[in-house]
Amino acid sequence: MTAGTVAEPRGVLRDADFRRLWAGMTVSRLGSSVAGVTTPLIAVQVLDAGAFAVSLLTAAAWLPWLVIGLPAGAWIDRVARRPVMLVSDLVSALLVLSVPVAAWAGALTMAHLLTVTLVLGAATVFFSVAWAAYLPAMFDSRQLVGANSALQGTESAAQVAGPAVGGLLIAAVSAVAGLVLDAASFLVSAFALWRIRRAERRPAPAARAGIRADIGTGARWLLRDKYLLNQTLYGAAANLWLTGINAISVVFLVREVGVGTATVGLLFAAVSLGGVGAATLTPYLVRRLGGARALVACKTFGGVASVLVPFTRPGPGLLVFVAGMLGVAAGAIAGNVISASFRQAYCPSGLLGRVLTSMQFVNYGAIPVGAVLGGVLAGPLTARGAIMLMAAGYAASGLILVLGPLRGRRELPVAGAAAG
Repeated sequence: MTAGTVAEPRGVLRDADFRRLWAGMTVSRLGSSVAGVTTPLIAVQVLDAGAFAVSLLTAAAWLPWLVIGLPAGAWIDRVARRPVMLVSDLVSALLVLSVPVAAWAGALTMAHLLTVTLVLGAATVFFSVAWAAYLPAMFDSRQLVGANSALQGTESAAQVAGPAVGGLLIAAVSAVAGLVLDAASFLVSAFALWRIRRAERRPAPAARAGIRADIGTGARWLLRDKYLLNQTLYGAAANLWLTGINAISVVFLVREVGVGTATVGLLFAAVSLGGVGAATLTPYLVRRLGGARALVACKTFGGVASVLVPFTRPGPGLLVFVAGMLGVAAGAIAGNVISASFRQAYCPSGLLGRVLTSMQFVNYGAIPVGAVLGGVLAGPLTARGAIMLMAAGYAASGLILVLGPLRGRRELPVAGAAAG
């Protein structure tokens, strides 16, 4: 992925089918962004849950990556991706809608909330893997940075609006009202995907020895490639610490800083501005610095910025939270645009789903561990002390990239060594 091969986001927006995909993803992310704020607030305010119980919600959302991530990737490499995404959206809509229905019936419990979060996480596994493999089936490698940048930019814009809308809904109506919007967003996403008319470029059929053998092929490919393996190790370390911060940040703001629910939404909206700007500027950073340098710089910057978060105080001190988390969002999202485009162009099409889920098995497998760790540490250390410890770990994880195989490189490699 060289500077000369990076397409601008506005180029792919001329494509009608990409606009349908883009619109569906944007609406879906808006709803999910609302739910990301309302769900822990439902647990805290409606069900009176503590830090540990709230952290279990984050753990439940990501646990399916450990359980079904690898076989899902092997299976998705065998099938058309768009139908998988459509079914995942429809199942997700029904699951999310069950929460406000149960709440209005007076039957909502923490067990119900955890079960919905767990099954919704499973649907997300299938959708995410299918979507990552579907994008390169629509575009060539030259267009992937532009496509990913457009998607990440609007996702961040949705994250700006989502927490604010969620916070205002909670203040004006109730926490569960935000989940109605989330359920509707999945239906809109499904409709937009259904309207895409371009046929998928399917990988050439090959002899398959079974799901277990396919999983092994993807894992061996990953283990032989020093670049992807290094990014996988970094992703696991970073996710462990960052998820611990995110899992208890709402509890930290409400219980220790004394922030109201509407203000929580507005704070997260302000934070997401960093993601919007970072995603928009990513193609420029890649051209200016080179893909490898931009990736390392963005990821390490986010870790260093997180150190500000535990110093948040009431009043003007809330700006410290915004500055720290804005830096985290900017670094993480810009880095994710680059790394996602790199993987999609770097891995062979027929292996992409399996290699991706092998990486995500490790990367996302660290997320439920980090979420529970955050909840456990918040007990003896308080939420502030736990966030301070985890921010230090997140900042230190950047050394994995700084000292890794990308050191000294300007550009990212363009073809996997294992493919040769």
